[in-house]
Amino acid sequence: MKIIFLKDVPRVGKKHDVKDVNDGYAINFLLPHKLAEMATTKTLADLERRKKEILIEKEIQEDLLVKNLEKIKGKAVVIKGRANEKGSLFSAIHKKEIVEAMKREHNAEINEEFLTLEKPIKEVGDFEIQIEIRKKKSSFKLIVERI
Repeated sequence: MKIIFLKDVPRVGKKHDVKDVNDGYAINFLLPHKLAEMATTKTLADLERRKKEILIEKEIQEDLLVKNLEKIKGKAVVIKGRANEKGSLFSAIHKKEIVEAMKREHNAEINEEFLTLEKPIKEVGDFEIQIEIRKKKSSFKLIVERI
């Protein structure tokens, strides 16, 4: 049975994928849990329309972010966290926390996927966070302080 995934299903398919799956799996699990819908000509046309809308929306967001790169450049964001005497944080700081702090302190919307962070930050100190959107780069300073 050919279906369109409405949500990500681990090891089976991602949202908006069109795949053939076993009839029983589709009828007994995917369709009742609203994880997928049957692929008909109408639903396939709707899927293409939704994909185009998502693509256009993403391009608009990227354009806004490119314009805001100069506003972000050189800014400093402070995040406070619990740490031991050596400066090691009890819980690491991830991209999500950095994005929320940037929004809270500077009213700048940044998508997590544009931040370049090799691994979560696990210690107190100053860090240079890189942002790359459409091959345009910028950076800002992240200051991690101990509570």
